[in-house]
Amino acid sequence: MFSKEESAQLRKEFWTSFGKSFPRKWLLYNTKIKDFNFKFVADKKQALVCLDIESYDRTKNELLYGQVLELKSILIEDYLPDIIFDDIYLLDTGKIIHRIYVKYNGKFNIHNKNTWQGAYLFFNEAMHQFEEFYEDYEDFIKQAIYL
Repeated sequence: MFSKEESAQLRKEFWTSFGKSFPRKWLLYNTKIKDFNFKFVADKKQALVCLDIESYDRTKNELLYGQVLELKSILIEDYLPDIIFDDIYLLDTGKIIHRIYVKYNGKFNIHNKNTWQGAYLFFNEAMHQFEEFYEDYEDFIKQAIYL
């Protein structure tokens, strides 16, 4: 068991080490669509690469999620075959969002440094595929709310 301080230090070390291992600028929040973001998630149980649609405007969320759903077969066939679409994803904060994500299938615990390298490789590849998908279909996705 780790104290809060030890846990915080390990999380900081995890992300710093990831940034040094894969030094590049990720798309993440720079999609040019408010509340439509790519994220890395790592905790004591899992590692995920996500596309979160989380506006407080439900109509906007539905339109964006529906637009990505129209691309689901392309996303699966050409980019991320293990992608999961969750239209009712409950965050730890209690907020419900639409989350489209891939999960690292190896053993992972952010408190176990021996599991980090596999997660780093997964993060790099999965986010790269998500970014490629977004780059290829950005204009189509934006049509949901900008036309």
